[in-house]
Amino acid sequence: SFEQSDSLNFPPENAIVCYGSSSMRGWHDSISVDLAPLTLIPRGFGGSNMNDALYYSERMILNYKPRALLLYEGDNDIGDDIPPITILNKFEQFISKVHKSLPQCRIYVLAIKPSLRRWHQWDNMKLANKLLHEACSSNEKLYFIDIASIMLNEEGAPKEEIFLPDSLHMNRKGYLLWRDAVRPILVNNEMVYE
Repeated sequence: SFEQSDSLNFPPENAIVCYGSSSMRGWHDSISVDLAPLTLIPRGFGGSNMNDALYYSERMILNYKPRALLLYEGDNDIGDDIPPITILNKFEQFISKVHKSLPQCRIYVLAIKPSLRRWHQWDNMKLANKLLHEACSSNEKLYFIDIASIMLNEEGAPKEEIFLPDSLHMNRKGYLLWRDAVRPILVNNEMVYE
């Protein structure tokens, strides 16, 4: 469906591709407003994992020749019991592939979010986030954005009021938290390229 839409109206080059799983897909309706006036290409799709990010990178990212990428992956990996170290390995392959074609592309990596449904897997999510954070800190083109800690309440559990009835995906309150964490970083770094 993305490619069909592109055939009618291909997105501009030098934009920011917003790529990832259903949590990114759920932001499609408001992300352009939340991160305005940045030029965005929303490309999230349900069920996506870090391996999909690598597999579809040619069609869903490199094809657009973006200047930057906002990435949300790892949630479904953990849900499918993929080990954090495997998530990191796929992430490193993904980064290598993107930077081989687009060496100047800045990549903003969102932390894997806590959720009510996957709370029993939070320890593995925290480990994956730690590995992703470390990988980002060793590369000046990578930025790790912690959207996870702001989704926890004072007791350290997920805020129930930010989730849809499925206890996994977020409502508007959740995306407002994401907006407040992501917007300052992206606007500060990317407005100069608009």
